Order: sequence, then structure tokens, then C-alpha cells
Amino acid sequence: MSTRTFTLEHYLNRTNTFIRFLIVGTVNTLVGLTMIFMLLDLAGMSYWTATFLGNSTGAVISFLLNRTFTFRSGTSIPGSAVRFIFILFLCYILSYSISGMAAEAIKSFTLFGYEVSPEELAVLMGAGIYTITNYMGQKYLVFTK
Repeated sequence: MSTRTFTLEHYLNRTNTFIRFLIVGTVNTLVGLTMIFMLLDLAGMSYWTATFLGNSTGAVISFLLNRTFTFRSGTSIPGSAVRFIFILFLCYILSYSISGMAAEAIKSFTLFGYEVSPEELAVLMGAGIYTITNYMGQKYLVFTK
């Protein structure tokens, strides 16, 4: 094992759950957002279908990594899986409903010279809201050891 690998593992073992959650979240968010934008822009799917499928893919990654790496939970898999799905669904509806309404109110937004559609803006805002609400739910309701 290299010194860098050992140092990284040692550091990550000592960090709080929020830092580890952000690392896992970065991975599952990149996967989920990539899928969402591909489904929206390439496949022409609706906002709700694309965000649901993208977030579902990210959710599988999230459950596995957060259970073992972030929270190191000993709760039963069936019980934590049911709570996990409930929290994800609640966070999904809450975050993407709020962001969808906010993006429609803004209507026009430019990011780095690119005209962002209300749907794309809603996806970006929803990802932030989703991350915060999801962490709180997982920490306090799903992976409680």
C-alpha cells in the first residue's frame, strides 16, 4: 500500500460523516446528473421521468456507499433500505418541486454564456436542496447504527 493511499484512508477514517457523505454524494451526483441531462437532452424525456431515473441510479450507489463508508451502519439491510427509499422519495419530491417552481419563476438564466432552460436550472437547484435534505434524513433516520 502506498503512503498516499494509507494517508488518504487514515484521513477519511477520521473525518466526520458529512465530509464522507459529500464524497459519496459527489460520486452519485455526477452519475445521477449525467444520466438526467442525457435523458433530458438526448433522449427527450420529461423533467420528472429524467430526474426520477437519474436519481434512482444515484440512490443505489448512495445506499451502498453510505451504509458501508459514510455512516458505517450496523442496521439491518431490509429495515434501512425501506427507510432509505422513503427518505429519498420525500427528498426528491420536496427538492424538485421547490426547484421546479423557483426555476419557472426565474424563467431565464445564463451560466457561463450558456442559456439554461428552466428545466435544467431546476435540476441544478434541486440537486443542492436534495443533497442537504438527504444527508439529514440518512444521518438521523436511516443509518442510526
